[in-house]
Amino acid sequence: MKLSTPRWWYERHGRHGRVARTLLKPVSWIWAAATARRLARAVPVDVGVPVISIGNLTVGGSGKTPVAREVLRLLRRQGVEAHALSRGYGGRLEGPLRVDPATHDAADVGDEPLMLAGDAPAWIARDRVAGARAAVAAGARALVLDDAHQNPALTKTLSLIVVDGETREDEWPFGDGSVFPSGPMREPLAAGLDRADAVVVMLAADAPEADPELLALFAALPTFIARLQPAGPPPPGPQVGFAGIAKPWKVERALKAAGCDLVDFAPFPDHAGYSPRDLAFLADRAAVFDAGLVTTDKDWVRLPVDWRTRIASWPVVARFEDEAGFATLLAQSAR
Repeated sequence: MKLSTPRWWYERHGRHGRVARTLLKPVSWIWAAATARRLARAVPVDVGVPVISIGNLTVGGSGKTPVAREVLRLLRRQGVEAHALSRGYGGRLEGPLRVDPATHDAADVGDEPLMLAGDAPAWIARDRVAGARAAVAAGARALVLDDAHQNPALTKTLSLIVVDGETREDEWPFGDGSVFPSGPMREPLAAGLDRADAVVVMLAADAPEADPELLALFAALPTFIARLQPAGPPPPGPQVGFAGIAKPWKVERALKAAGCDLVDFAPFPDHAGYSPRDLAFLADRAAVFDAGLVTTDKDWVRLPVDWRTRIASWPVVARFEDEAGFATLLAQSAR
């Protein structure tokens, strides 16, 4: 059973969830120690092509997959035969195999690899080294790893950290700094930044400038601002929205900001599979409001095929404020 992301994880001063946070602290210490030990003992493998890692320091919700898609777009625009490589989280197939959107679905390969396969050749592999070698044998001249900052299997040419740049009242991207499960961090902030080469701070299309206090944390690293922009307008008329991502409340905000007539919104856990009961619930909510249904493209690929014609997909893309500077960084790394 998948669980929804606790909102109190992202509270900077931990006023809510205090009891749960305290009880989970010992587990967090074990998690952090195990991660540090695994990273320290690893011997990364060089597969002979540039490897660009897109990762984050928190458990989901930063926008790393849109950044991976944009990195693939920019590399391929530069003439680099870049392939995506993912673990295939949420899929039943172990790989290594190349994702084929015509024959694979999210239950096979996971939702994120299926999205990446729409932009460039994409591979899944539980064994990243085996997956990388398969991609290189198939012609890849650069690899873009999705969600790989804590995976040390491959020698990385460039390690990018994607950070959710939204700060609202007491809501902070790293919460109070606690490591999972007492907070959102996969590892302590300093440890994660120490292995990074650059930071991407992700903002909503209509958000103000990034918080200077947040940017100050990354002063020692090249830092780029990217914005999640709608690829098109939301569907017209009243809509019931839903999303199964790490921070579904951000989709609700984004739809409203884009002018969607959002009459109701249903959050689901990250990577949720939509059961007949879930779909019946959503259809009922839409009927109550005489509205359509709209969701993210990441959720849309997880829907049963016969439901995709009944539900609108609202895709977003990452675009860099300093695209030229970021493209230069990629070009230098992909040589």
